[in-house]
Formats: sequence, C-alpha cells, structure tokens
Amino acid sequence: MQPPFRLFCGHGQVPPTISATVQKPQLPPRLWSSEYVEPIVDSAVKMVSKLLQAAAMLPLQPAFGHPPVSGSLSSGLPTMDHTWSSLWPHSGRGHGKICVVDPAPNATDSAPAIISALESCGRGSDYIRPGKVIFKNETYTIKSVMNTTGLSNLDIDHHGTLLWDQNIPYWLNHSLPVGYQNQSSAWLFGGENITWNGFGYGTLDGNGQVWYDFINGTNNYPGRPHQITYTGITNGLFTGIRYVQSQMWTMTIIHCQHILLEDIYVNSTDTSHAVGFDFSSLNTDGADIIYADNITFRRWTVDNGDDSISAKANSTNILIEDCDFHTGLGIAIGSIGQYRDRFEIVENFTARNVRVNKMRYGAYVKTWTGVSSGYPPNGGGGGLGHAANITLEDFTLHDSSGIFAVTQCTSYNAASGNCDTSQFNVKDVKLRDWRGTTTSSVVAELQCSAASPCTGMLIEGVGGLMDTVNGTVPAQYLCDSVVGPVGFNCTGVPWGENSR
Repeated sequence: MQPPFRLFCGHGQVPPTISATVQKPQLPPRLWSSEYVEPIVDSAVKMVSKLLQAAAMLPLQPAFGHPPVSGSLSSGLPTMDHTWSSLWPHSGRGHGKICVVDPAPNATDSAPAIISALESCGRGSDYIRPGKVIFKNETYTIKSVMNTTGLSNLDIDHHGTLLWDQNIPYWLNHSLPVGYQNQSSAWLFGGENITWNGFGYGTLDGNGQVWYDFINGTNNYPGRPHQITYTGITNGLFTGIRYVQSQMWTMTIIHCQHILLEDIYVNSTDTSHAVGFDFSSLNTDGADIIYADNITFRRWTVDNGDDSISAKANSTNILIEDCDFHTGLGIAIGSIGQYRDRFEIVENFTARNVRVNKMRYGAYVKTWTGVSSGYPPNGGGGGLGHAANITLEDFTLHDSSGIFAVTQCTSYNAASGNCDTSQFNVKDVKLRDWRGTTTSSVVAELQCSAASPCTGMLIEGVGGLMDTVNGTVPAQYLCDSVVGPVGFNCTGVPWGENSR
C-alpha cells in the first residue's frame, strides 16, 4: 500500500537515508601539512575579523516580523517606527527531510496524510536545514479535524487546494477549541520558524456557502468552525495564500508573535443570497488577532461579510498596510471587554494605505458594556483595560456607508442600554489623511462611555472626503463622553445606540 506521503532527504529525490558521512577531500598528503594549511587559516581568520568589524558598524535590525519599539507617548506607551527587516532565516538554505503529500484517492479524507507529513517533516529539523512539506497542484479533501501544533523549522510549499467537506453535523460536534470566546476551529496549526508559501494560487477552501445557508443569519452559531487557527507560532511567514469561502472566521491568530502575512487573498461571500440581509456571510472575519504581538498584514485583499481584520484581547504592535477591503464592516478594534473584571488591551495598532470599497466603515472600535450578561461568544461584558495608540492613516474610501465610529454599547444578543457603563478606556486614537466617497455626512460617531471617557482623539486631513448624497464634505462629529478632541469640534450627540 502506498504511504500517504513520500519522504525525501535534502535536495532532489535522494533515497531516504537520514545519516551521512563527511569525507575529507582526497588531496595529496603534502597539502595537509602546516606550511600549506596555516597561511590559509590565517587569511580566513583575518577575513572573518574584518567582516565582524563591518557588521558591528551596521544598525541593529529587528528579528523578522518584529517592529522595533522606540520613543514614548505622554501616556507612557511605546510606539513603533516600523523599520522592518525583509530577511527570513530559511531563505536560500537547503532542506532536511522533504515530504510530498498525495491526495487521498476518490475524494476521501486527506487529513491523515497531511497530519503524517507535518509530523514527519515538521519536527526535529534544525534551523539551518528546515524540513519541507509539499502540497501538489491537486485537490485535497478534508473530512476531519487537524491538530498540527508544536512544529519547528518547517517550510510549506502549497500548490493545490485544501477543500473541506460539507458534513455540517461532523464539524459542529468535532471542531477544536480555540481558547477564547468559546470559539472552535477545523484546524489548529502552530510552531516556530515556519514559512508557508502559496505562490499566489495555493488555496484553503472552507466550502462556506453551505454554512451561510445553514446558519441563516445566526450570530456565532455554536460549534461553527473557523477555517484555520494559527496558535503558538513564533517567527512565521505566510505568503501568497488564498483563503476562500471560510466556514466562519477565516483565521484566528492566537498566542503568536513575530508573524508576517503578505500577499493574502480572502473571499467569503454569499453567492446564493438566500438570507435576506446585507451581511449574509456573517462572522466571516478575514483575520482575528488574540493574545498576539508583532503581527503584520501586508498587501491583503479581503471580500467578506464581517470585519476585514479584527484586533481583540491583548493584540499589541499590529501593522496593517497596503490593503484592499470590500463589502464587509471594516477594520475592527474589538470587540473587547467581554470578560467581567478581566484586564485586556489593544495597543500600538497601525493601519495605513488602506482602500475601502462599499463597506460599513473604514475602521471602528467596539467594546462591551460594563454590565455582564450571558456568556461568550454572544454574551458577556464588564471587562477592563484600554485600546491605546491607534493610528489610522492614508485611507481611501469608495462608497462606504460610514467613515469611523466608536461604540461602547456591545451587549448580550445586541441588547440595548448601558452604553455609559463600560470601564474599558479608548484613548490616543489618530485619524489622518482620509479621502474618497461615502454616503454619510458624519466623519466620526464617537459613542464613548461616561464611566471611562475617550481621550486623545485626533482627526485631521479629512477634507478629501465627499458625501455623495449631499454633494458636500462630511462635517459632523457626533460625540458622547469625548474629552479634549483634537483637530475637530463635536457638533452633536450620536443618533442612537450602535451595538455593532
């Protein structure tokens, strides 16, 4: 019986022998004498010494995906200067074990073969010669959950499509706990020193349409799985991957640090339109960040029915840049403050050079009220903490229904009231250089909590916005519990509670 994957060692199709012996070059005996060797060694030592001296003169570069921290705000929070290193430790190096995964025949379950390949070639390799797993340009049907965590020193070449099946009862009963909000996932993937290259066409397909029809607009349906959860990753590069029709959230990034995700395509849109409301592919967030530090999203395209990218509890040093977002709700800070008396933060968050097409907002902040009711994911409240040092700059809107908002009214099943009870603080938020078209006359609706008013709110450079309904530049700033606004004056109060 053919194994589920083929194992190679090193470059090419070498027989699968793991050990090797290094042979001394067969030189004439006299060339190993000291009169020949010593001058060579002396020259090499001098060369290395010069290289080390030159290297010492260079500015220290951060680890891959790690924005250096410098300076400070008046609040004492660090700021990022975003001088990034483009180097990746596996670049240009050879490989140790190489596993080529073959799809299971007749569209049967390929999950066991994938797990076996990652276990065999994704553990035990060294930093210099990482293992490699190759997905061929074929379709791999996934019929069971996958838990492939604790990997190390691994490169993935992803040429084909991983296609999840439509067995809704199985997934509802077997999806794996994410560890936050009682959410669950179809795949837990984690490790250190990981690269995953989709070459612009490697795809994860969640078969999401069956889910959009099944939930019929139910928010956070119990057991509905996220497509993939990146958990416990340190030093990761994910590039050129397509994520389409995710079952729920596209990806969760939790307990991770130092990750770059670039040239990523996400599309989770309802094609049957069987549900009679605008955001029928509800809860199909492009990415959700939880307990994670130094995460960069570069050159993303997202078309979905919910948050483009959402920074939740303890997301720090987050950068989103050069991205295009379509038809969802916008970039989200939150929701946060869901767990009673738990202190959580979002800190040092930057989004820049972002293009927004037919979305509800360019960006928004959402926290739970100070009154705890029900249990996550649809209930909660009463959390503590802050969202601070949020920079949103160089946004271009096209036909968005809103521009920017803060709401501290999120509550159990969208219950109303208690907007002034949240003790979660929103501060030091900066909007700069926004332009484009919108159907709103309101630049910002800031529904902050009286129990912990918003401070350090700055808005400037928004004269390039155009309200296409009235043919005017938006000029309204609707405020509740905003202290010391900078660059704008409040013109009124929010029109009504905004629980989303």
